Amino acid sequence: MSADVIDLIMQDHREVERLFDELKDNPEKRPNLLPVLTTLLTAHSRAEEAEVYPVAAAEAGEKEDVSHSQQEHIEADQLLAKLAGTDPTSPDFDGVLQNLIDAVSHHVEEEETKVLPGMRSNLSDERRTELGEAFAASRKQHLGEQPGDMTRDELAKQASNADIPGTSGLSKDELKKTVEKHADL
Repeated sequence: MSADVIDLIMQDHREVERLFDELKDNPEKRPNLLPVLTTLLTAHSRAEEAEVYPVAAAEAGEKEDVSHSQQEHIEADQLLAKLAGTDPTSPDFDGVLQNLIDAVSHHVEEEETKVLPGMRSNLSDERRTELGEAFAASRKQHLGEQPGDMTRDELAKQASNADIPGTSGLSKDELKKTVEKHADL
């Protein structure tokens, strides 16, 4: 298995797309697949936010695209939480799932055409491998978490990645509201 961070991120993207297809095509599997999706997407997002986005912004010259990607993560977290709270057997589930699929698919396309190519061009093979190891370790640490399971430090990292000013003195609840409000703009 490659330890290049770009390959690891893209492997997660393909797995999320596979889970989306399974959730759409096999309603009887939804109760078992939904926790798998929420766990994977949450761990993937937290690992990118903690390890990848700061490096992509600072070392690969991707600050603007990282800010946009972070805002999309915040939106996806909200949609994922809504999906997790929707009964998989309810008629509303398909619409909520499609909203998440649309948002995540858009994010993946932008990340794979903007942020990741910039990282491949501007970071050495060694740096990408080092980053891959950090991403994998962070992702493993966050497995089992669900949308909304965030510490104040993780919210602060989201605010920093999204380039939201004036958040350093905010409480966890104030920070969460600020981050969510900024993502809605």
